[in-house]
Amino acid sequence: MKVLANDGISQSGIDALEKGGFEVITTTVAQEQLINYINEKDITVLLVRSATTVRKDLIDACPGLKIIGRGGVGMDNIDVEYAREQGRSVINTPAASSHSVAELVFGHLFGLARFLHNSNREMPLEGDSNFKGLKKAYAKGTELKGKTLGVLGFGRIGQATAKVAIGAGMKVIAFDPFMDEANLELDFFDGQKLNFNIKTISKEDVLKQADFLTLHVPAQDGYVIGKPELEIMKDGAILVNAARGGVVDEVALVEALSSGKIARAALDVFEKEPKPEMQLLMNPALSLTPHTGAATNEAQDRIGTELAEQIISILK
Repeated sequence: MKVLANDGISQSGIDALEKGGFEVITTTVAQEQLINYINEKDITVLLVRSATTVRKDLIDACPGLKIIGRGGVGMDNIDVEYAREQGRSVINTPAASSHSVAELVFGHLFGLARFLHNSNREMPLEGDSNFKGLKKAYAKGTELKGKTLGVLGFGRIGQATAKVAIGAGMKVIAFDPFMDEANLELDFFDGQKLNFNIKTISKEDVLKQADFLTLHVPAQDGYVIGKPELEIMKDGAILVNAARGGVVDEVALVEALSSGKIARAALDVFEKEPKPEMQLLMNPALSLTPHTGAATNEAQDRIGTELAEQIISILK
């Protein structure tokens, strides 16, 4: 049986699949050519990440396709329910990238708190001619320790982010419409374990109390953070969206940054990927990454291995 990993797969995933008797193809096939390729090559399993979409037309046109797999969490690029109604298995790897996303969130948070996103731009340009000026400009950083991190969406990734926050000495508050509380177990290098019980509170209370806010919600109709929510937030708060493009109203965010209501923000995802709005790309109050939340070697190894295990379990 053949597996097409159209958006790539780690070597560990390839090795596990080949050991299980599968042929793995890592050719990237253009979206418009995908149906013909799947049928001509007799593909049994299609693996995608965010670049490839699997809609009703492809599902209907490829009767030999038995499994559709998403390397990662969100499956908004797949018509999941329809595929399952047609008897196809749809799988993903919800736990594999949680810590990678959490670390990226904190990369942004530490950077924003100390203006690293700006100083890394300016030092190569003015470091030799305006050192004292830059030092003064970026001298009013803030520490994360002792501050409150608000988490909207307290599933696997939200909880992983909360663990990093606790390790950094932050207070964590969270909102999740499907969860009343969560028990977080922190593992330390010497074998010690500590448990923290976090009871969720209302979204409005999180917005009002958070010094820093991070989103870990699925794609949905409407904004999770729009103008009304930004107005509720603390003056000078910092926001990070490493969840999905479209859950933050980017126009309202730029306005809040311009007014100073929101001090700074970070975006790893955008409403218009892969061509984010220029007003975002050029905004000095924004720290930006190109949708790389799960893009660590460790996460990709876990994703590949988990997909392989699920495929082998289903088909063997």
